[in-house]
Amino acid sequence: MARIFDVIEYPNEMKDELIHRFPERGSGDFRIGSQLIVRESQTAVFFRDGKALDTFGPGRHTISTANIPLLVNLVGKAFGNRTPFTAEVYFVSRREFADRKWGTPQPIIVRNPGLGLGIALLKGYGTYAYEISEPQQFVTQLVGAQGTFRTQDIEDRLRDVLLSNLTDLLGETAVEKDVTELIGLVSELGAGVRAKAQEHFASLGLNLKTFLVANLRPSEKSIDELRDMGVLDVQTYSQLQAADAMRDAAQNPSGGAGLTAGIGAGMGIGNVLGQSLQGMTGNQAQSGGKGESGGIPDIMTPAEAAQVLRVSPEDIVAAIEAGDLKGRKLGSAYRISREALEEFLGG
Repeated sequence: MARIFDVIEYPNEMKDELIHRFPERGSGDFRIGSQLIVRESQTAVFFRDGKALDTFGPGRHTISTANIPLLVNLVGKAFGNRTPFTAEVYFVSRREFADRKWGTPQPIIVRNPGLGLGIALLKGYGTYAYEISEPQQFVTQLVGAQGTFRTQDIEDRLRDVLLSNLTDLLGETAVEKDVTELIGLVSELGAGVRAKAQEHFASLGLNLKTFLVANLRPSEKSIDELRDMGVLDVQTYSQLQAADAMRDAAQNPSGGAGLTAGIGAGMGIGNVLGQSLQGMTGNQAQSGGKGESGGIPDIMTPAEAAQVLRVSPEDIVAAIEAGDLKGRKLGSAYRISREALEEFLGG
């Protein structure tokens, strides 16, 4: 014989539970006069045959035909004078689920025209908070016949929605803002993602209360990882690889073959970089133009030489002091000739 429940309650605090079904399996037999106890942070929804019916807020309720009119109408007036009646009760948590974590599993690619490679890879992390705003809708949309529905059952989906909207918003904002400006707009980006994602949350019966960007910064992806992501062409990859080799060698000029050998050993990267730079200077360099916009100047400061090689001025100074790159010191400043730079590139 089925058990008849005279008291219907779920006293658990539901710290990580969104929904708890009573009973967890099958349907329960209840009677007119049964006591329903709903905690302060809960809502109770009666279901029958998969349909959400009567809803109860916090408090102690005595079940009567007056307070379950939808259930009464579904199974017949006063159940044909028969009791108990069969139904399920879903206890829905109405607490705020705060301080939920989000982060970018892969960097987000945004346009960055005029700076560096013309693109940037951003990564970030932060928190968000949500609550169930429409209990019947949430149970109907997501829970089904599960006995317990926890935060872990939905938060992967919620994070995907949030990251998708963050990616869209970064792309839209990057049209007018460069990366240095974007990383300073964390409050505006957080508010924008919340506004964009709210419709999807509402369709599930949820309310997105906050979305906070705690940190947004460029990724430290290596050039090999960038190449594997498909954001570097062969020429740019070769240039960056050569620049990295020169930087590493300049930082350790006495650690082996020296800077020039470090760049050119095995792969001939110096020649590759020289060819790439010729492509950058275009027909002007081929025709012998010197010192004009777009070519290599006849005389350069370490900063100008660094710009040509896409390294830091400190790398250039280190190469000069190591004897790998010819430069003349005037007072406290170095000057490098175009011929010295070309000789250095030729290995």
